[in-house]
Amino acid sequence: MAPSSSAAVIGVDSSTQSTKAVVVEAGTGRVLAAGRAPHTVTGAAGARESDPGQWWRALVDAVGAALAEVRAAGGPGSGGTHRITGIAVAGQQHGLVVQDAAGRPLRPALLWNDTRAAPQAAALTGELGVEGWLARTGSVPVASMTAAKWRWLVEHEPRTAAAVAGVRLPHDHLTERLCGVPATDPGDASGTLWYSTATHAYDPELLELIGLERALLPELAPSGGSRVGGLSAAAAEELGLPEGIAVAAGTGDNMAAAVGLGLGGAGLLDHPVVSLGTSGTVFAATRERPAVAALAGFAAADGAGVYLPLGCTLNCTLAVDRVAGLLGLEREDAEPGGEAVLLPYLDGERTPDLPGASGLLTGLRHATSGRQLLGAAYEGAVFTVLRALEALPGGVAGGVPLRLTGGGARGRMWVETVRRLSGRPVVLPRGTELVALGAAALAAGAAGGGDPVALAADWGFGEGRALDPVPRDEEAWQRIEAVLAGYAGLLGGG
Repeated sequence: MAPSSSAAVIGVDSSTQSTKAVVVEAGTGRVLAAGRAPHTVTGAAGARESDPGQWWRALVDAVGAALAEVRAAGGPGSGGTHRITGIAVAGQQHGLVVQDAAGRPLRPALLWNDTRAAPQAAALTGELGVEGWLARTGSVPVASMTAAKWRWLVEHEPRTAAAVAGVRLPHDHLTERLCGVPATDPGDASGTLWYSTATHAYDPELLELIGLERALLPELAPSGGSRVGGLSAAAAEELGLPEGIAVAAGTGDNMAAAVGLGLGGAGLLDHPVVSLGTSGTVFAATRERPAVAALAGFAAADGAGVYLPLGCTLNCTLAVDRVAGLLGLEREDAEPGGEAVLLPYLDGERTPDLPGASGLLTGLRHATSGRQLLGAAYEGAVFTVLRALEALPGGVAGGVPLRLTGGGARGRMWVETVRRLSGRPVVLPRGTELVALGAAALAAGAAGGGDPVALAADWGFGEGRALDPVPRDEEAWQRIEAVLAGYAGLLGGG
């Protein structure tokens, strides 16, 4: 059923650093307003944690700011023409939220970029074997994955683990705060390692191996756009929204970005995306179930039959900004790195799997400038992201452009470095908050019953300015590749 032209929906992106909320006209995709509120991440020596209560307060603030903007313009609640009909949350993947019986967090959430669970990930890999994990989940355990974090909690905080009444992902926790229903979707669940992309269900044998009871987990909705409940009276009062509006299952941030771009069963397949944010990712929606160790073999938010193979790095825009700060330069004060190679693995690294790594600089000469060093940081970050592209199904097909998204897509040096190291045509989508826009499409699907991917494709946020390819800088590529190969041990791969 097509949504009414007067209907509007809210999409929420609860990311590592902040929450963004957009109010979107469901029939046209017109963005009516947006709001934003920050998060705080704490921790050192591999620890990265956040208070889930802060996520909720940021969600309330971001939605409130967006609604205030709409109402000031004559929208919902002020006699305007739009009415809010649904809401969905897309959240940072992999985070471990442990709750008591009342749904209250027992401790701060362990985030995706918390690397303390590297030994537990290695143990899990050894217990089932690489091929065993790939056959069941499409992924190999790394420190980011939620199963490794649960093992870490059991081993390091057994009293907390024994008190747990519910295990949630970040977006699950917020969805439950909205409607009181413990629910998740196949996309985000596929990043836990206890969901099987082969059977499209929780895997009982994996749960036993991991040491997790099925009763602690939320129910699986068919897709991220499924309606799982109505907005509760308490949440409606806090948000200033009508009680009972549709709450979608929601999904992980990468899956929502794919929806926002119109990628999936009802949209584009095998079109690669490079996302440059706190993390760097490459992914594509495909009908081929991935089982390659270099990638995370996620499911898409569509549900059974569509997959989202993805390569993810821990160090991207924030790492390069840190290098710029150390050099006393602005982020655009960069030029190609010359002979210098800088691998900016400041927080360890996930792809390649080097959780103990630190940054590495080599090839320094008297003539090397600060601008070249900053350019080398860009090259190291972009190389690491693009290296995963070759493992994507259809990812290296000649002539298929890279869709470049995330905060880095708005930076001249990021765009030019991707073009120079990839040698590929590039599309800069017109949608700038694709995770929130994808969540809005999921909300529209839950409210109106339509296909969120088809709806988002009609909205057209995946289309944008096309840039022709430039010759690939083979010299820079080979120089960085040789350094990574020769210094893997020095980087701290253990």
